[in-house]
Amino acid sequence: MAQPCAGDHPPRSLPLLHRGRQGLTCRYRCGDACARPEPNRSANPYFGEVLQTVLDRRGVLRAGAVLGLATGATALVGAAGASSAAAAPAGPLPAAPERSPAPYGLNYETVPPNTDDAVRVPRGYAQQVVVRWGDPIVPGPPEFDFDGQTAEAQAQQFGYNNDFCGLILLEGPARRWVMFSNHEYTIEPLMFREYDAAAPTEEQVRIGLAAHGLSVVEIVRDRTGRITVDLAGSRNRRITGTSEFVLDGPAAGSSLLRTSADPTGTVVLGTFNNCSGGVTPWGTFLSGEENVNQYFANADPADARLARYGFEEGASERGWETVEPRFDLAKEPNEANRFGYVVEVDPHDPRSRPVKHTALGRFKHEGATVRLSKDEHAVVYLGDDERFDYVYKFVSSKTMRNGHSRQAREHNKTLLSDGTLYVARFTGDSPQADGSGTLPEDGAFDGSGEWIKLVSGSTSFVPGMTAEEVYVFTREAGDKVGATKMDRPEDVEPHPTTGHVYIALTNNTDRGKAGKAGPDEANPRVDNKHGHVIELVEADDDPTGTRFSWSILLVCGDPADPSTYFGGFDKSQVSPITSPDNVAFDTHGNLWISTDSGAALGQNDGLFGVSLRGDTRGRTTQFASVPVGGETCGPVVTEDFVLISVQHPGDVDDASPANPGSTWPDGPGTQPRPAVVNIWHEGEDGRPARIGI
Repeated sequence: MAQPCAGDHPPRSLPLLHRGRQGLTCRYRCGDACARPEPNRSANPYFGEVLQTVLDRRGVLRAGAVLGLATGATALVGAAGASSAAAAPAGPLPAAPERSPAPYGLNYETVPPNTDDAVRVPRGYAQQVVVRWGDPIVPGPPEFDFDGQTAEAQAQQFGYNNDFCGLILLEGPARRWVMFSNHEYTIEPLMFREYDAAAPTEEQVRIGLAAHGLSVVEIVRDRTGRITVDLAGSRNRRITGTSEFVLDGPAAGSSLLRTSADPTGTVVLGTFNNCSGGVTPWGTFLSGEENVNQYFANADPADARLARYGFEEGASERGWETVEPRFDLAKEPNEANRFGYVVEVDPHDPRSRPVKHTALGRFKHEGATVRLSKDEHAVVYLGDDERFDYVYKFVSSKTMRNGHSRQAREHNKTLLSDGTLYVARFTGDSPQADGSGTLPEDGAFDGSGEWIKLVSGSTSFVPGMTAEEVYVFTREAGDKVGATKMDRPEDVEPHPTTGHVYIALTNNTDRGKAGKAGPDEANPRVDNKHGHVIELVEADDDPTGTRFSWSILLVCGDPADPSTYFGGFDKSQVSPITSPDNVAFDTHGNLWISTDSGAALGQNDGLFGVSLRGDTRGRTTQFASVPVGGETCGPVVTEDFVLISVQHPGDVDDASPANPGSTWPDGPGTQPRPAVVNIWHEGEDGRPARIGI
């Protein structure tokens, strides 16, 4: 039976102390990155230091800005397929906006902000859990037993903290897809009743290794709208922290990537902290390795290159080095260089080894999304999710081959093995931002920018760095060429119809602090606790080029806050939104945003629909919210259903297995379990209807 929608009964909230997350998510997801000095200590310039150059070129910049604004506001034609934060403010939650005329595809009853221990969806919508942590995904493993976990069972069960979710429709009469999920990280104190962080058992370490990685499952949707996992699916498999991966691309085999266990520098065990990802036009899945530094121990404190990626001396949080020496950098210093890449998985060949693409650079990859140029070069957009780090782009040297032949498939799986890697520099067209978030005199945060070439094949364009060094130490290369320091660029996705690129900048409370980069037009607020969204337009609609214009679509937060901006739309008609994380698009051209750190506004995280066209441009309304302590991830938005991934439900103050912070999804007396949720619109005749219509 579908769980109740938001309008079925008054929401039940947990006590106030459960509104904010405890430190476990920060400790186990990113190693408390926001509580430590950011790794980017470079002195590359920001807007205020290059303002005179900007003013000298003002006419050119204004032309680019006008292009961005005009194309951003143009109606879409046709359709395409598918931190940490400050303490929650005191007082009541903001009220939901009154209903206003809704754009096509966003016609749903807005879900109000809440702190309920449940997934809330609009009235008239139903929901169900598709798969949760510990559910079998292949025949054979036992049903999940919280107090009887084993590494052997976990390696055949759905992993922990699923983030990105992607679908590929399979041929045939049934509504069947292959679904791909990342398992970003584990939170051992919430996974085990008896857990000693100072001395984890070997079995707990091996369960943690198995709970990381990726899941590939076949799913089927029935006539009622429900989705189930087909355990007999031929493509089903788990990829874990001990699975074998291939390193490919220009840096493969480099001396920087060789270890005692792998003197070839081409084979790696495992993938960790896989955050967002993408679905390629040639039918594979991409996954970004993000905060990999936290899994390693005993980094050399004098090694500036390790420090630039956040590796630290001393023991690691999880203590994996006590069981597997490869995580001890004092013994295997190059093992660190083998993580932090974009991974590609072929879901149609369960025997194939996933590939780590060195050509796309090494940094804290949030994800990777692909747009094809007119001549079918693959263009991949990439964000480095760290305070004051950068936005990147990769352009393949080869072009995609159409068709389903084996030769075409094998060729297309090499597209990300060779090409040119760029990093972005943003330039504003107004005087220096004052940090308040107030719009400049010209009425928009906007400007132009350039993609700075870093490396292509075996040729480096960064002074003092070889090509191999650029691929392995990509952050250092971005520092040297003066890339723009951004407020945690997470998902970077091209619109499937317009090609405009949307960049979710989650937050950066260090912006403007003493000794750190100040505000600029692309990052206009000091103490940016709520984040913003940038719309980037490639010059001449050519994603292989080196020039772009940009404008800020949303400056997030409480609509009553003067520093917020919703594309010029009436702020009394929008939902409060904070910390944009992942983005997606529907077939009507609307943008959908999932959030991370709703506690910054005293509310649970959620999924929001945003209009991009006409008079409703910037209209932002909440479609769903997730349980207390959880995070909304990996949205998939189709005409018929929406999938959201719920991470770390119940990670709230004082939570533990003895005192769970949530009982979602299985109800009283159970432990919280991350899961994928299916949401669909129930029509008046009881059959599924279109989303947002």
